[in-house]
Amino acid sequence: MGRPRTNDEAVKERLVECATEMLATRPRESVSVRAVAAAAEASTTAVYSLFGGKNGLIGAVRDRAVAGLFRDVSAVQTSADPLADLYALAVAYRRWGRGHSHLYTVLFGGVQAFDPSGEVGASDPIRPLLAAIDRALTASVLAGDATAIALSIWATLHGLVTLELAGALDATTAEAAFRSSIHATLRGWTTAEVFRGLRQAELAR
Repeated sequence: MGRPRTNDEAVKERLVECATEMLATRPRESVSVRAVAAAAEASTTAVYSLFGGKNGLIGAVRDRAVAGLFRDVSAVQTSADPLADLYALAVAYRRWGRGHSHLYTVLFGGVQAFDPSGEVGASDPIRPLLAAIDRALTASVLAGDATAIALSIWATLHGLVTLELAGALDATTAEAAFRSSIHATLRGWTTAEVFRGLRQAELAR
C-alpha cells in the first residue's frame, strides 16, 4: 500500500486538475488564481504556498503533461524494425493524447512550445522519437536530417490528434487517416531501396 496523501498533497492535486481543465477550455489570460482556487475549493493562499503563484501552477500542469507523454512513449519497446518502432511511437502518442485530452491541449496550446532546434532534455517526449529515427538512419532505412524527419512526423501526428480531439473526424475516419497518414509520412523519408520494397508489398496485397 502507498502512503496516504497529506492534506497539502490532496489540495495540490485538485488545484492542478482544475487548472488543467480551465487552461484547456478557456483563454489563458482568463484563468486567474482566484478562479482556480474556487474551482478546487481551496484558498488563493494555497496556490501561492504550494506553487508560488499562477506561473508556478501553470508550470506544474506543463510538467505533468510532459511527464505523462514521456512515460507513455518511452514504454514503447524497441524491435529489429525501425519503421515499426516509429509507427508504434506514433500510436503511443495518439493514445496518450486521446486519453489526456485536456493535458494535450494545454501542452500544445501555448503553455509548451515545440522547439525542434532546441536542446533535448533527458525527459523530453521527443527523445524516444529521435532515438528511433537515429536507429533508422543508421540502418539505412530512412534518409535525411533527423530533426527535419522528427518535425515532419510530429506535425502529421499533431494535426491528426488535434482534429480528432476537436471532433472533426469520426472514429472510423480518424483511424483510417491515422494509419494512412503516418505510413505515408514514414514512407516519404525512406531510402529508395526501402521505398521500392514497401510499394511492391502494398501492390501485392
